[in-house]
Amino acid sequence: MTGTISTKVDDTLKQIKTNKIQWFRQQLQAWAAQNLRDFPWRRTQDPYAIFVAEFLLQKTAAPTAAPIYETLLSRYPSLKDLAVAPTAEVAEIMQPLGLHFRADRLCQSVGIIIDRYQGKIPDTEAQLLALPGVGPYTARQITSNAFGQPSAALDTNVARILERFFGLQGDRVKSRCPLLWKAAERVAPLTAVGKWNLTLLDFGAAVCTAKKPRCDECPLQKRCSYQK
Repeated sequence: MTGTISTKVDDTLKQIKTNKIQWFRQQLQAWAAQNLRDFPWRRTQDPYAIFVAEFLLQKTAAPTAAPIYETLLSRYPSLKDLAVAPTAEVAEIMQPLGLHFRADRLCQSVGIIIDRYQGKIPDTEAQLLALPGVGPYTARQITSNAFGQPSAALDTNVARILERFFGLQGDRVKSRCPLLWKAAERVAPLTAVGKWNLTLLDFGAAVCTAKKPRCDECPLQKRCSYQK
């Protein structure tokens, strides 16, 4: 991030009042207590299981990924099991999800983890980003949910919520927008950031949707900047 862009981002975020951020957190955490979705990878902190899940969830809805996840974990219960599996076999299991290159990248990443990290999923964002098929969002979901690190994540769901509620205008490619990444980091709580990431993901999927958002039943409507 260049100095000029960094200064503009900082100036924009300074305009967001701390009490509005605190209220935003409180409302979403209360919503999550009743509405957070249940998926098998959310019932574990096993880094391998979460690593596999995040690969499957790339550009794929969670309900669609769930049966494929369970099949993969049943067939290959450990990273070492997956490491010796033929790529074609893994690709066949993942075929219903589309994006066929994911199976190649998953198998390539597993091979690197075996060779470079003694078969243990890397626990830093930088190490994860060096793996094929792992971008910032995937890396941060893994570090926050598998390793309990305070790693805020940004995807299109999170970007949409932040833009609407705080009146921000991100770049066209949201996943690379410095303003929205900084905003995601600023509004995240200090603890349980993994659950917070899942909260934003689910809220964007259920309430603050891309089309026809359910504003009338949204717990954020009282202080939201969004105009339909």
